[in-house]
Amino acid sequence: MKVHLDTDFGGDTDDICALAMLLRWPGIEITGITTVAEVGGRRAGQVQQALRIAGRSGIHVAAGADNAGGYYPYELGLPDEAAYWPEPVVPAPGPLDTALDLIGRSIDQGATIIGIGPVTNLALFDREYPGRLRDAPLFLMGGYVHPVPLAFPQWGREDDFNVQIDVASAAHVLEHARPTLIPLEVTVRTAYRAAYLPDLRRAGGLAALVAHHGELHDLEHHNAETHGRTNDGLPDDILNFQHDPLACAVAVGWDGVTIEDTTLAVKVHDGLLHLSVDSSGTTYPVVTAVDAPRFNDLWCDIVCGHAMMSGGIAPRRHP
Repeated sequence: MKVHLDTDFGGDTDDICALAMLLRWPGIEITGITTVAEVGGRRAGQVQQALRIAGRSGIHVAAGADNAGGYYPYELGLPDEAAYWPEPVVPAPGPLDTALDLIGRSIDQGATIIGIGPVTNLALFDREYPGRLRDAPLFLMGGYVHPVPLAFPQWGREDDFNVQIDVASAAHVLEHARPTLIPLEVTVRTAYRAAYLPDLRRAGGLAALVAHHGELHDLEHHNAETHGRTNDGLPDDILNFQHDPLACAVAVGWDGVTIEDTTLAVKVHDGLLHLSVDSSGTTYPVVTAVDAPRFNDLWCDIVCGHAMMSGGIAPRRHP
């Protein structure tokens, strides 16, 4: 199966967690990676370093829409690269057209497009090449359709970063394509756990770097204290949420989710994009449930190289 990844890599640990999983998911070929919310090519440079560490430097990477383009209401920065990366990151800037061309080449190869950041690149691509995005299998991490269950952090649509940080692009893509949505109220049920750190370190390479990123993220955000020990649905040792890895797993066909065709009205009100169930709207496939403990363990096993798929993956259980 061929996939193209469009990512705001480097802003949060779940992007590198998603890439590390795709690189080791059996049967997956990554046709290209485009970065969005760029900072002078630094996100693309980080992707290239991650690929080198994984021994996969042959994958095409292109820097897409940059902060300097005025797409976002504020600067979308990056954590301290010296702390997170083993070597200095060499920025890899490039013209926007190169990124859009890479998306087009991936579509021509029959790739599934996976968006795990703001959808700026995808909207720009559709404006440049009308209709082509509608014809491609498209999966987006984002959207807020139903309230978050009470056992999880009570976030609202304003917390739906990938959609709300570039409302114009999100509205365009929802109007002109038919993406499968992996919404916030489902991804908030997943967890990158501290219990996984020993296995990740032992696996070495990119998995060990993912462990390092997880530890640094925990030092900054303290998710175990803030969310794990205050929400019954989350493990006590959560380091971060696995929004992006779950979206990627859904895109490549993992069977641990429920997907329902849902008819939605898409409206912009007071600067926020609202998705509401409305029989007069447009029908989208929407993920509505996930076996989160199974997915959490599955992610670790794939990244560590423990899981080999043959019609399915049975993850080892972590305490």
